Amino acid sequence: MPSDIQTPLQGAALIKDQVRRLPDAPGVYRMIGAEGEALYVGKARSLKKRVTQYAQGRFHTQRIALMVDLTRSMEFVTTRTETDALLLEINLIKQLKPRFNVLLRDDKSFPEIVIRREHPAAQLRKHRGAHTIKGDYFGPFASAHAVTRTLNTLQKAFLLRSCSDSVYEGRTRPCMLHQIKRCAAPCTGLVSLEDYAGLVEQAEDFLRGKSRAVMSRMSAEMQAASDEMEFETAARLRDRIRALASVAQEQQINPETVDEADVFALHAEGGQACVQVFFFRAGQNWGNRAYFPRVDRSDEPAEVMAAFLGQFYDDKPIPRLILVSALPNDRDLLCEAFALKAGRKVEIAVPQRGEKAQLVAHAATNAREALGRRMAEGSAQAKLLAGVAEVFGLEAPPERIEVYDNSHISGTNAVGGMIVAGPEGFQKSQYRKFNIRDSELTPGDDYAMMREVLRRRFARLVKEEEAGEPALRPDLVLIDGGAGQLAVATEVMTELGCDDIAVVGVAKGPDRDAGLERFFLETKPPFMLEPKSPVLYYLQRLRDEAHRFAIGAHRTRRAADMTRNPLDEIEGVGPGRKRALLHAFGSARGVSRASVDDLAKVDGVSEALAQRVFDHFRKG
Repeated sequence: MPSDIQTPLQGAALIKDQVRRLPDAPGVYRMIGAEGEALYVGKARSLKKRVTQYAQGRFHTQRIALMVDLTRSMEFVTTRTETDALLLEINLIKQLKPRFNVLLRDDKSFPEIVIRREHPAAQLRKHRGAHTIKGDYFGPFASAHAVTRTLNTLQKAFLLRSCSDSVYEGRTRPCMLHQIKRCAAPCTGLVSLEDYAGLVEQAEDFLRGKSRAVMSRMSAEMQAASDEMEFETAARLRDRIRALASVAQEQQINPETVDEADVFALHAEGGQACVQVFFFRAGQNWGNRAYFPRVDRSDEPAEVMAAFLGQFYDDKPIPRLILVSALPNDRDLLCEAFALKAGRKVEIAVPQRGEKAQLVAHAATNAREALGRRMAEGSAQAKLLAGVAEVFGLEAPPERIEVYDNSHISGTNAVGGMIVAGPEGFQKSQYRKFNIRDSELTPGDDYAMMREVLRRRFARLVKEEEAGEPALRPDLVLIDGGAGQLAVATEVMTELGCDDIAVVGVAKGPDRDAGLERFFLETKPPFMLEPKSPVLYYLQRLRDEAHRFAIGAHRTRRAADMTRNPLDEIEGVGPGRKRALLHAFGSARGVSRASVDDLAKVDGVSEALAQRVFDHFRKG
């Protein structure tokens, strides 16, 4: 008897059916697999013509044939222009991480320097993320180290403050930075706000590439001070000039013909790729970083470069000039999209000669060497992960390992830390810290702390999976501790329905000796590994990294608590009144001992506020 049930269309047949209803208009298409996962996201000038190519069944590579074969549904979005389609495609690729797209995996934001303009005495500080602060931004810098080095130089050369506004308002005498000649101390009036603004202007000129003009001006001032026999002033200016000169000496490459540009060089080998990025701003090299995008052997350099540039600049400042080793597909379209975002013309070019070509060649050499190192490390890493799978009875080498540790002092400032490792080593962009929130938790109760951390982490994982959102599920969880910690972890995982994830407790040896660790699993008795086992060394590295991260998070939280002023917690005490109180009584402790009458005598403090301050220090 024939069945009336029709088999759902799939693969090329499904795509052919979809083509009939598509418009001849620009837009974005998505190929979706059996589990609802995004297989591929693409853009087209004409959706109908582009998708028709998939329906014809003639493919250049086996990878595209497999992608079409796995397709179970498609989604389409029409756009006004092809440029709009490109911008939407980039956004969706970063959001959905489709299996068959070239994917920029490491996408942390870059640190910058900002001169804050919200205060009469502008503050110089490091910044990362969206430009929400009013001020002038300079960057990007390739690393936090590059920013810190430049900030140190700027402090020596221009004496700008780096302290927070609350610290600034609370100062009654110059801080240590002034003593070591790194701040002009506008907080205590040692420099007028007008003269301080002049220092800020000089720093801004320097960061905008006018370093020679700034140094020439300083040299003239130094000579004038020397002629006037003001040798102390001349010596200070000499030290500032030396600080600025050190910037040029520290940079390996400072181009003369490139004021502002990003340089990209691609090297691909063995199905892997490296894109080396150099940043040049204000005629200076502000560092470089290597990226390893997910690619396929069949991907052409032009295709990889186009995908990489689009995703890279989705949330980063775009320079006027982008120098590349391979001309990207749709270069004109990328230039148009970047110009739309930047609000000015953007050029993408492959230089053929001169200094610009040398910069690209230098970046290409770095890309080739970085990929070689990564491939060598990856081979060793693969062996270690295979060893981990064998030791713990996993079905396959783990792709994602999460390691958990807690840190506190007698239960105070308790913090849980999670680090992540896998085939590519430590994935620091995915590290997480958990400030312990449970107010009823007994101080120092490590079991309760671990329970809270794991419950928060895996409840979120379950929620993401139920909502169909991209979720990062570990293959192995390592817990710092023995049988007790393992029991707590297993209880939480079972409660949340995550008991299919392998959990292992790592207990330190007697006297915390490395090499004598015992491993705890639910399925077997505790055991130890051979003292010289490479897998043991690897697991020790994971545990030590988790310990380092948790301690760092704890120290940061403890330092924040130590520097917090009790006056900040009192409603109605702003920076001005806080400063007046500190001037009157010398410190927060002095304020805490004052009577209501004495508090009310301070300028700007009413009787009601004096009573509130008095009560604050005596509540309980």
